[in-house]
Amino acid sequence: MTLRGYAKDREQHVYPLVGLTCADCAAKFEEKVRQAEGVIDARVHLATSRLVVTGRKLSIEEVERLGAFDDIRVARREETVGLGRFRWRDPLLLTSAIALVLLLLAELAEWLLFPTAVAIGLFAAATILGGWNHFRRGMVALLRLDFNMNALMTIAVAGAWAIGYWAEAAVVAFLFGVSGWLERTVMESARASIRSLMDWAPKTATVRREGEEQSVSAEELKVGDVLIVRPGEKIAADGEVVKGSTAVNQAAITGESLPVEKSPGDEVFAGSLNHSGAIEVRVTRRAEETTIAKIVALVGEAEEQRAPAQAFVDRFARVYTPIVLALAFAIAVIPPLALGAAWKPWVYEALALLIVACPCALVVSTPVAVVTAVGNAARHGVLIKGGVHLEKAGTLQTIAFDKTGTLTRGEPVVTDIIPLQDQSEAQVLVLAAGIERLSEHPLALAIVRKAKEKRVPVAHVDHFQSVPGRGAKAYIAGTPYWIGSPRWMGEEGFDFGPWEETIHRLQDEGKTVVALGRDREALAIIALADELRDNAVHVIRALKQLGIRRTVLLTGDHAAAARSVARQTGVDETCAELLPEDKVRQVRRYTEEGGPVGMVGDGINDAPALATADVGIAMGGAGTDVALETADIVLMADDLSKLPFTVRMSRAALRVIRQNIAFAVGIKVLAFLLAIPGWLTLWLAIGADMGATILVMLNGMRLLKEKPDMEMRRDES
Repeated sequence: MTLRGYAKDREQHVYPLVGLTCADCAAKFEEKVRQAEGVIDARVHLATSRLVVTGRKLSIEEVERLGAFDDIRVARREETVGLGRFRWRDPLLLTSAIALVLLLLAELAEWLLFPTAVAIGLFAAATILGGWNHFRRGMVALLRLDFNMNALMTIAVAGAWAIGYWAEAAVVAFLFGVSGWLERTVMESARASIRSLMDWAPKTATVRREGEEQSVSAEELKVGDVLIVRPGEKIAADGEVVKGSTAVNQAAITGESLPVEKSPGDEVFAGSLNHSGAIEVRVTRRAEETTIAKIVALVGEAEEQRAPAQAFVDRFARVYTPIVLALAFAIAVIPPLALGAAWKPWVYEALALLIVACPCALVVSTPVAVVTAVGNAARHGVLIKGGVHLEKAGTLQTIAFDKTGTLTRGEPVVTDIIPLQDQSEAQVLVLAAGIERLSEHPLALAIVRKAKEKRVPVAHVDHFQSVPGRGAKAYIAGTPYWIGSPRWMGEEGFDFGPWEETIHRLQDEGKTVVALGRDREALAIIALADELRDNAVHVIRALKQLGIRRTVLLTGDHAAAARSVARQTGVDETCAELLPEDKVRQVRRYTEEGGPVGMVGDGINDAPALATADVGIAMGGAGTDVALETADIVLMADDLSKLPFTVRMSRAALRVIRQNIAFAVGIKVLAFLLAIPGWLTLWLAIGADMGATILVMLNGMRLLKEKPDMEMRRDES
């Protein structure tokens, strides 16, 4: 096979689905599609209602034929509008309401001593109307010997009729219909939180082509097109501002709460809202390549990265139903045959046990929590690339940080200006900035920025000469000046002996010292440092409040700078002067010593350490494809405060998953215990089973309430 042919065979095809609510049915549908001719693999994502097929592209008719057993269909465009909203005219809700009326009329007929045939007729009508949708699917499943929930419910209702339990059959059908509607409504609400991500970017854009403004579909935009974005409009594609200035709300992508100022040369993202000014934007990425498109794709694939809890549930579900079916059969036949007991009550108990044989609540317990958490995090600027990473993040015991650009801003600032003669700080800045204005060194740029902040004029210099790795020389008003490292200045004949203690003190604080001199006379000492982020201290404190046992600083910077940052932020341990491979070794050591480790870095220089850690967390991912590819979790904005939110969300999700699994298993165990003495009724069984399914879904959706910055506000108060 050629490479092109191999690639074609491995193509993935995505089908949005409707009618997909039962977790057990979703698993069976997945297996049917996987066995279709030409299909290499198939995955059904219950929480996002999608089918992903690897291999041959199936026609819509083929997919729907495979899903006919549970009325699973491929969604048409108009069917996706309004999903997740409460609809009073839903056919399933209407038939359930009518069934309830018939059920109440039947009870009234019995109470008023109407002929038995009247009550039976009303009960039968309520049963058929309330459960018709499920009976239809159940009969198809039974003909294929596929014992899904619909099939088990059909057997239970038919058996209840056979032994004369008309009222119980009607109650089971009614409750099953209502619970099916509730389950679908709750699931669609969870899916709506994911679909809302897709509405961030506008569907059309105003573009200037050949000198004329045109309205085109966002999918038709080409790299190089110039968009015209007016105030109040959303930006349709990633690009670069070429004209105009404005404030842009890019919370949808980065989670930043405040608008960001944009001017020519600045990057903007599709889905951002233009606030104040009209701008023109040159498109740099096609619609399918934008940051928002990648976010939507990665969130949609989050269920693919199945959490360890989900893997356990999937294995458990495969053996659970056959065991319960065998147990129900044993309950129905052994007491009458072996003990001479009456058939009717034991058949009734077996029918009740059949209803709890389907592991719907257990199967749905993990994916609904994962997708809700991932979708909520994405809306707040945190991209979690799968359930496995979400669950691991919830178990972190140690978090390691890179220093530069993570705990610090990544650019030096002037912290101290110490005149050594009779000049003022402003006069020192006039001279130092005048020389450094002609240099491109980061320290020089920081001194020039300081002069601009203080609004001091800079001196005019002549004969500027840069000395790489040491400093610079220049003449001011005919007098020679030097600026650079104290060691180099000493080699040039300057005496800093009286101020050596001050220089060493500043260096011990992690600062870089620059000296200024004139004609062999020491004039000033200027100290610079990589400034801490404003919220770094609060972030470290919040992480410890969340239960992170150890925080570590891993940096290639010198030890004094590392100790200074650790002392200011409250980081527990430091490892300095590390090469990338040294960071990898340290991450492995901390994992062996103290359990799961998260590594926070920029996603580029720290890529090896991010890959080695149990969870790699990259910052500022909105502007770099590398971070989106290399990290397990991406903080889309360059905002460290989203880290405690990520840990809190992950721990809440892990807690919810465990609660769901424990509750789903507990309900099943309770049903078995009630069946032994004969206390399990049909209506109690259906209420317990479907009620458990709905409750675990609602419990998972509680994760939508998690919001960022709660720890920041708590610390600041």
